[in-house]
Amino acid sequence: MPESPALYPKIESFDQGYLKVSDLHTVYYEQSGNPTGKPVIYLHGGPGGGVSSHDRRYFDPSVYRIILLDQRGAGKSTPTAELKDNTTWALVEDIEKLREHLGIDKWVVFGGSWGSTLSLVYAQEHPDRVKALILRGIFMLRQSELRWFYEHGGASNIFPDAWDEYVKPIPENERDNFIAAYHKRLTGDNEEERIRCAKAWSTWECSTSKLYVDPVEVAKASEDIWALAFARIECHYFFNKGFFKTDAHVLENVDKIRHIPATIVQGRYDVVCPATSAWDLHKVWPEAQFEFMADAGHSAKELATTARLVQAADEYKTL
Repeated sequence: MPESPALYPKIESFDQGYLKVSDLHTVYYEQSGNPTGKPVIYLHGGPGGGVSSHDRRYFDPSVYRIILLDQRGAGKSTPTAELKDNTTWALVEDIEKLREHLGIDKWVVFGGSWGSTLSLVYAQEHPDRVKALILRGIFMLRQSELRWFYEHGGASNIFPDAWDEYVKPIPENERDNFIAAYHKRLTGDNEEERIRCAKAWSTWECSTSKLYVDPVEVAKASEDIWALAFARIECHYFFNKGFFKTDAHVLENVDKIRHIPATIVQGRYDVVCPATSAWDLHKVWPEAQFEFMADAGHSAKELATTARLVQAADEYKTL
């Protein structure tokens, strides 16, 4: 797939570290760009996806102090794929601990997919610490969103070939609730079955994340360690309904952040996090900049989406 010309050049990090956030969990973080610049934190998707060097490139390195964080159990954070004490609220507090550890007063928060969920919840809990929000592929972990992508009758109608591979590890008599069926296997004692299910779960998402299927993205799901962390943590969160008390938690708390400058970028043909979620958020938060990308699916790496995200980050350089 072609690389967006809007991206900033590749850079190396100037600092890498590990922050112990609980008796069990230690999270990895890194910094790149301008050490004395304006802080921005990149919150990855999944949950469980982890960060990569590519994620630094949405931000002007001469202006921004770019902070990437591997959330609990993901990427280089330890223990890998650990589910104990791994909740939305724990991640929110990890972000705060990292902010304090790095001596940052306020920062721009950037997140897509699950990263948009976490960005929104973090901002709702700590609005005084957020200068602006850049959000992509809106996901609010509502049951309607989970049913669309992980159960019959939604995305399965658009990607029936990939769907057939997703359902293969699950017996016919358990196919009325795929999240529960996968959760049982991804948390079970059978290592071979865990890996097989992790790859099937991850391949389903990687196969559907772009308007044009990207073989490189799909191949990532064949990596045992990455697939296991991604699938286990993601399924754990979805099985537990995001650890929210209500299904519409994010929407119900939007009034706490309506004063914060924000940009919402949504692929019109996003199959993973369909556009109705972004539209629902837009309707209760009209102050935020909102734009549909007419030729994009879910991924931040699609050309139009990438360009708009870089533009948003450039717009907030003066904050």
